[in-house]
Order: sequence, then structure tokens, then C-alpha cells
Amino acid sequence: QVQLVESGGGLVQAGGSLRLSCSASGRTVGIYGTGWFRQAPGKEREFVAAITWRSGRTWYSDSAKGRFTVARDGAKNTMYLQMNRLQNEDTGNYICAAAKAHNDYDTWGQGTQVTVSS
Repeated sequence: QVQLVESGGGLVQAGGSLRLSCSASGRTVGIYGTGWFRQAPGKEREFVAAITWRSGRTWYSDSAKGRFTVARDGAKNTMYLQMNRLQNEDTGNYICAAAKAHNDYDTWGQGTQVTVSS
């Protein structure tokens, strides 16, 4: 079983930056990749970015392209999300998930809150 813990959220002004972390523990050997999702109040959860652990291949939502960068540190079993030029629409609970195969997420963290103010 895998456990995921997110950190790094907070309050930031529009145009600012934040770096989120997702630390994985437990049976991490079975992880194919990890991803970031976010959920704003009253909205459905949406995909933000993902990365495979072996090759480091990445995927981004259209809103994240050019502003966010996902990376992982294999030695630390940790995934990061560097978020730049944050906008009000980026506000939400950012949740880390682990996948055992492509797009097959079966483990979720609790999330870390990001609030972007004008």
C-alpha cells in the first residue's frame, strides 16, 4: 500500500509562485507515475499535471502548460509541482495521486490548499 502526503500550499498573490511537494511511502516500487489534481469549491476535480517515475515523461493540462512544471526525485520518492504566474483560477485543493498504470490512479492524498488572491 502507498501513502501520499502533500505539502507546500498556502496563500499567494496573483502573479506569484508556489512549489508543492508530494511524498510517497510504503510500497512505492509499484508506482507507475504520479499526478496532481485540483478541486475548487463547487467544481469537479480536474487534472493538472503528471509524471512517470521511470522515464520522467510529463503531461499538463492546457491551463498548466507554460506556467507549471512537474518533476520527481526518485531517491526521495517525492514529486514536485512548481507553479509560476499563479492566477485566481488556480485556487483549490491540490491533491496528489499515484497510478499503477497509465491513467490508472488508485491512491490519493488528502491535498494541500492553494489560495490565490488578487
